[in-house]
Amino acid sequence: MLDNLTRRLGGIFASIRKKGRLTEDDVNTVLREIRVALLEADVNFQIAKQFMAKVKERAVGEEVFASLTADQTILKIVRDELVALLGPEETPVNWNPAPPTVILMCGLQGSGKTTTTAKLAMWLKSKGKKPLLAACDLQRPAAIKQLQVLGEQVDCPVFAGEPSGNPVQVAKAALDRAKHLFCDVLIIDTAGRLSIDEALMEELAAVKKAVPPQEVFLVVDATTGQEAVNVAEAFHQKLGVTGAIFSKMDGDARGGAVLSVREATGVPVRFLGIGEQTDALDSFHAQRMAERIIGMGDVMGIIEKAEAAFDNQDVEGLEAKMRTGKLDFHDFLNQMRMVRKMGPIKNIMKMIPGVASQIPEEALDSVDERQIDRLEAIVLSMTPKERSNPDILNGSRRKRIARGSGTTPEDVNRLIDQLAQMRRGMKQMSQMEKKFKKLKRR
Repeated sequence: MLDNLTRRLGGIFASIRKKGRLTEDDVNTVLREIRVALLEADVNFQIAKQFMAKVKERAVGEEVFASLTADQTILKIVRDELVALLGPEETPVNWNPAPPTVILMCGLQGSGKTTTTAKLAMWLKSKGKKPLLAACDLQRPAAIKQLQVLGEQVDCPVFAGEPSGNPVQVAKAALDRAKHLFCDVLIIDTAGRLSIDEALMEELAAVKKAVPPQEVFLVVDATTGQEAVNVAEAFHQKLGVTGAIFSKMDGDARGGAVLSVREATGVPVRFLGIGEQTDALDSFHAQRMAERIIGMGDVMGIIEKAEAAFDNQDVEGLEAKMRTGKLDFHDFLNQMRMVRKMGPIKNIMKMIPGVASQIPEEALDSVDERQIDRLEAIVLSMTPKERSNPDILNGSRRKRIARGSGTTPEDVNRLIDQLAQMRRGMKQMSQMEKKFKKLKRR
């Protein structure tokens, strides 16, 4: 997700940080390099030009020349202008005061619209909502089946029409069904085309007129580059789009269209699809995105993922055991599963300040998610008694565990040693804590 842009900008800021004081020529060179980096990331040419004009105007006004903190000043200016470009204020969902809230999903065929519909339902459920999905893409019978399968995965009811039916009638019936089931959100998945055509737009306009939505979300494939702006303009002109959702942001997308859409069309970015799983949908925050782009990471994003993944009681219980150094493999297994809930390790690492801009992509790609699978397989090959009492794991038990997990005895030994080191470390910390408490009493 805009990783190449982050690395380019990180290198630019690092180069001026080494210089200390900057001349006017230095600043102009830096601004040119930033402009090239934006264009390489597929940011619209005109928008990149306007963006750099604003940055340059502010850079001159801030008097960064010959300043000891010139690099910090430019960094702040770029960050502020990125926030302004992306939309300084978060756009909340326009809830219908008389439920259900109707959300119309639209987009070109292949943009990931149906999958995103299920992801949005999952996100809404995490906010305490009860959504109903309506399959109004009657052009492809497979789309109806796909939504039904996804509906089962996210545990949401799906109202499906006949492949030869009328999308308008299906949408109306779905709205009645949502009211009957007391669902507070109706998400309508509509048909797409390989390209924008009048028939598609007329069908979408008819559905919108029959079932007036509170939100019209356009799903845009992030890999389409600058063409995403043209797609957004066409749909917005006909339907009055209230928000864009960029799918496939975890792939090879250069992502510059995310920086272009709002400025070019006035349509705010509302969500980002960051994976194939049904929970891989993130709310869009302009400030966080801007800070990630310039290499400042997204600490708040990490905290939110941790809060969503970790149960308070589990955390408190684990903390109590860590204080006494009585960790066992049941705790180790719980830790691994909690980390998994936060998402792919590579994505979490990119949210750490400095990682995306300083660590090469090849190094991040080398992060092996399968290592966690191997560790989990080793622990699951232990009996409950062995997990609770790691000290009883003698040579024959270790060989049996290795055979059962498809690993080697050396792998098992290494994992047992890691747990032993953690237990020793926790005991030492607990002992030091007790000593400090005694000293305070004196």
